[in-house]
Amino acid sequence: MKRISEDYQSRLPDNTALKQQQLPAYRLQLSATGVLSGFFAAGAFCLGMGIILILSAKSIKEIEVKYTKICANCAELREDATNFDKECTCSIPFYLSETMKGNVYMYYKLYGFYQNLYQYILSRSNSQLLGTDLKDVGNCAPFSNSHDGTPIAPCGAIANSIFNDTIILSYNLNSSIPIEVPMLKSKITWWTDKYVKFQNPSSINLSSAFAGTTKPPYWSKPVYELDEEDPGNNGFLNDDFIVWMRTAAFPTFKKLYRRLNRIQYFIEGLPAGNYSLLIFDFPVTRFKGEKSVVLSTLTWSGGSSLFLGLAYTVTGAVTWLAAFSMMAIHLMLKKKKMLFIQD
Repeated sequence: MKRISEDYQSRLPDNTALKQQQLPAYRLQLSATGVLSGFFAAGAFCLGMGIILILSAKSIKEIEVKYTKICANCAELREDATNFDKECTCSIPFYLSETMKGNVYMYYKLYGFYQNLYQYILSRSNSQLLGTDLKDVGNCAPFSNSHDGTPIAPCGAIANSIFNDTIILSYNLNSSIPIEVPMLKSKITWWTDKYVKFQNPSSINLSSAFAGTTKPPYWSKPVYELDEEDPGNNGFLNDDFIVWMRTAAFPTFKKLYRRLNRIQYFIEGLPAGNYSLLIFDFPVTRFKGEKSVVLSTLTWSGGSSLFLGLAYTVTGAVTWLAAFSMMAIHLMLKKKKMLFIQD
């Protein structure tokens, strides 16, 4: 019996404040003043942030040049995939009324292009894009193999429908001398896309690495010849290709195409004046879409979207509305309590 008692005592927790759950505790007691002060402070913070974000977005300089109808003839020519090797250009003049100071970015914008369709999103081969297995085209139907059974690289509907307009921006100095605006096509992708999700097959010669594959049906050149000026910008590591492969959530979207190289006449940005766009066309008439070129600056808060600023503003307004409602209810109850005590 004595032994059982000793075993029982050995299993007891130590007689400390922690193990005996005797540590001092604080029980939070919320008062009406504290709760209302917290709500008013949170509302003021959200309203302040909302106003700052809206003003920041409004300060962005942006111009959009639509060219769907102007380049309609080229679009109709390009609707036939067999004509993709035929050059067709159109020129769109426009006037920039204000100087765009600082870094300027060029985007292409599409209307009515549904990149968020489920089957469209799945139509790709991640192992192929990583350069590990170029013959893995199982999820890429109907753009997995050519008519003779040769695997397509890159395969899938996303890659096949790549935006392939060539956009050249010119500055008409003194309205007579056209100067091509220097644009950079590097550093326009997400870092994780460029160095993690996309890799070329390990080979000294890129063309031999893609031997045994063929280009997508709507492409005019194979993937290893996308950039003739920069050999390092070819294959699955091509910046324009990587940007396109990140699908958009909405049917109207814009994607980064180029960024301004601030040299010579453009050290401070894009000066006001006459400009023109020379465009080699991407077809959109088949899906009744539209397209445009967007030139824009950026701020510390991002682009020109007002969504985040409006979200903060609405949240702050709702928080203040809730605070005033609770304060009114509190005062009414307090008044009733005082009348009850007096009676």
